[in-house]
Amino acid sequence: MKVMLLEHPRSYAEERCNDIANAPLSACLNTGYIGGILASRDIDVTIVDGYLEKLDYPTIEARIKEIRPVILGIHLVYHWEDNKTLYQFIEHVKTTYAIAYVCVYGFYPTFAYEEILSRCPALDSALLGETELTFLKLVEAFPTIPSKGIAQRTSDGIVATRGEVVLDIDSLPFPLRNKSSYSFGEVNISGSRGCYGGCTFCYINPYYGNNVRKWRGRSPENIIAEIDVIMKETDIRYFYFMDPNFYGPGKAGKERVLKLAALLKQRAIHFGIEARANDIEDETIAALVEAGLKHILIGLESGRDEALKRLNKLTTVEDNENALRILRKYGIEPSVGFIMFEPDSTLEDLKINYDFLKRNGLLDKLEISVNVLYHHMIILQGSSSYKILQDQGRLNISEHSTYEADTDYLNPKVAMLAGMLRDMTNHIFSYMKDTWELSFKKDPVILEKYNLLNSLLIQSFEDYLYLLKGKTLTLEKRNEYITTFNETVDNIML
Repeated sequence: MKVMLLEHPRSYAEERCNDIANAPLSACLNTGYIGGILASRDIDVTIVDGYLEKLDYPTIEARIKEIRPVILGIHLVYHWEDNKTLYQFIEHVKTTYAIAYVCVYGFYPTFAYEEILSRCPALDSALLGETELTFLKLVEAFPTIPSKGIAQRTSDGIVATRGEVVLDIDSLPFPLRNKSSYSFGEVNISGSRGCYGGCTFCYINPYYGNNVRKWRGRSPENIIAEIDVIMKETDIRYFYFMDPNFYGPGKAGKERVLKLAALLKQRAIHFGIEARANDIEDETIAALVEAGLKHILIGLESGRDEALKRLNKLTTVEDNENALRILRKYGIEPSVGFIMFEPDSTLEDLKINYDFLKRNGLLDKLEISVNVLYHHMIILQGSSSYKILQDQGRLNISEHSTYEADTDYLNPKVAMLAGMLRDMTNHIFSYMKDTWELSFKKDPVILEKYNLLNSLLIQSFEDYLYLLKGKTLTLEKRNEYITTFNETVDNIML
């Protein structure tokens, strides 16, 4: 039986260019892991990556016509729109090429399966959460459909049940990779699943299931075995660990990282990771840097302890500042996650956040400032913030999907400044999308322009924050300020 796994094409609206990822990076190997477990059972499986290979739907249709899959699985990613084009495509190819079964999987279907199955009658089911074992059972038992791990239509309506998860991740075959996996100069690799934290805005752990151990790590030896295979297949020597939490919890987590660092050091490679601020300490960072660590993303989220408690970060401002100090000590300038505007923010919160960013050297480059001075909290289905705000009657569900929502800020002045920063940073991003590569290459003209934009943005944030503390802006005045700001940006970039 032939199986095709599809990463569908994705497009993003200009106004969403500065929003955080709508699917966590950990989702990027969903298709590869399904493909790996199917291939290990000698099932004829093909991955078509319409996203990384930038394939249009006619090209994908030609591949379907050539392969004639019995089962088509689609990694469905929400990309800020209704997915009408994709749903019409599914209906067309299913009928035209007599595909027996079409299912979707991923974060979006796990939480919004009712909406998806209602909008796309051609879909047979949505697979929920961790899908390797569910997909394997689906293929091996077909045409009998498993009762667990799937949301599907029945005479009683849509019925959904969670399936099994893999507790021993070492037991999984390595992800199936095609040429697109090596198309961007680095190889994504998964060293663990889940996170021992519980941030209100995150839906990583609900995706796997509330009864599942929060963090599951692969052994260092198993990770190295996969890296060795990849090094034999390609000359790429940069790996990115797409784990939401590279470190495991406690003493055992630290010991595992030190063992992995020792093995990585022997490979002469470079790599990046993502971690919590409270995990950053001297011994492991020193070992990781010596082993080839070049990049790290840490979720600071706020410069105020009260806000960190609201977000259930289980970290402190002291943790954040300590992490920055240690990373810089070993020559790592981190990328940071930061939520300047959260639903319950006050102007005082914003001022303390701003002071934190300035004090810790996080407003020195436009590429950082344009993110940390803008970001609001994205509210996606599955997160505890979604449920809490829904229970409070404060949730504004998107016209596109139940999967995406926002909420009104409690403080109208915070709402005013958040809207202003959105307009300002989006205008800057409209220029950065064409000039970022030049800045990365240290083009002196672009660097000078970026420095001017950075100073303008920082000063404007400070000025508008001070102004709003004293009075409320009219909509007319607000728009006048935005127009002036954007015209100044235009003059700098021309």
